[in-house]
Amino acid sequence: MTTTTILRQHLIDPEICIRCNTCEETCPVNAISHDSRNYVVNVEKCKFCYNCISPCPTGAIDNWRHVRAEEAYPLAEQLLWDTLPAQAVLDESPKVGAGDTAASLPDDVERIAAASTSGQGGVAPPPWSAAHPYVNLYSIQKPAVANVSGNFRLTAEDASSDIRHIVLDFGNASFPVLEGQTIGILPPGLDANGKPHHVRLYSVASPRDGERPRYNNLSLTVKRVTADHEGVPVSGVASNFLCDLKKGDKVNVVGPYGTSFLMPNHPGSNLLMICTGTGSAPMRAMTERRRRKSLPQEDGKVMLFFGARTPGELPYFGPLTRLPKEFIDINLAFSRVPDQARQYVQDLIRARGDDVAHLLRDENTYLYLCGLKGMETGVDEAFSDICGRHGLDWKSLRTELLQQGRYHVETY
Repeated sequence: MTTTTILRQHLIDPEICIRCNTCEETCPVNAISHDSRNYVVNVEKCKFCYNCISPCPTGAIDNWRHVRAEEAYPLAEQLLWDTLPAQAVLDESPKVGAGDTAASLPDDVERIAAASTSGQGGVAPPPWSAAHPYVNLYSIQKPAVANVSGNFRLTAEDASSDIRHIVLDFGNASFPVLEGQTIGILPPGLDANGKPHHVRLYSVASPRDGERPRYNNLSLTVKRVTADHEGVPVSGVASNFLCDLKKGDKVNVVGPYGTSFLMPNHPGSNLLMICTGTGSAPMRAMTERRRRKSLPQEDGKVMLFFGARTPGELPYFGPLTRLPKEFIDINLAFSRVPDQARQYVQDLIRARGDDVAHLLRDENTYLYLCGLKGMETGVDEAFSDICGRHGLDWKSLRTELLQQGRYHVETY
């Protein structure tokens, strides 16, 4: 098989470009130019700084094609386009070149993303009907600055864990996000080696139109880290910084990130969601998106399995219990309630095996698993048992779901 260099070429969609000249004015290296017909990007000059992306009012600037290096679209050809060319099929084994999405992400983000998706064997494709995500608009060198507009404790005062609902307002800065995406937080100060702290990723807990609709804000679900996975006392740098924030404080934010863990947009799509703790953040975002759309005749089923130690330690317990049963099928598992048998999400999945199997047979069902990495094995075994009882093969079905962008895992 031939090895060649594949470029991710930045292009402008002539069909929706309104010729406002914002991109050309914003580009720091003069990679963008225009004539009376089209705005175009010079592949030899573009440095993928993304400065031009967020100011574009139509999104015409946010278009990319993977091309062989020797076949990159020249300016003369771009100037003649009425529409963007389709993505060509590339048979070669790609050698990553300039502008590759993964190569342009911060090392910390790549490392965290790889670890969180390892349970599914790497990043899966997004649902076919998912909205287009914007990524990497703000870098570590040029972060967005958000103002804290709210910080509320979600867990009971006597709970052993302190989980917060934090609302960040971006003012006039454009920071578009979709349900399932993450943002990076840059904690202030330096580490023990005198270097800036690494970026920490947090899933967005609000839908695409914001925590408060039509306001330029979003929310996070953050647990204060006071011990490591071995139980040794530690003080999590980013989590404690976030949990201690006061209204009006400023936060440096990078991203957004994530092109896979997205929700389907087509009518009749089902959501089967499994989470523990702060893994509820993307599930809340997706649920709120569905609730706000208020189109029951178009939406499919929503089924949630949510695990915590006790009701007092389950984020959003109150609001969840008030959601209409005809809108969402909620199954709560508690593992530390006095005088009650311990239950975990996999136990409830098995108990609802008939309904789960019905959803698994539906090609419009999308599965999402988010939370502690330790639950992956139990959930996988529960699906295998259910499939075995209903004439399905979980191993082959799981592979099919992954290939079709219908099974998504983010655990930590």
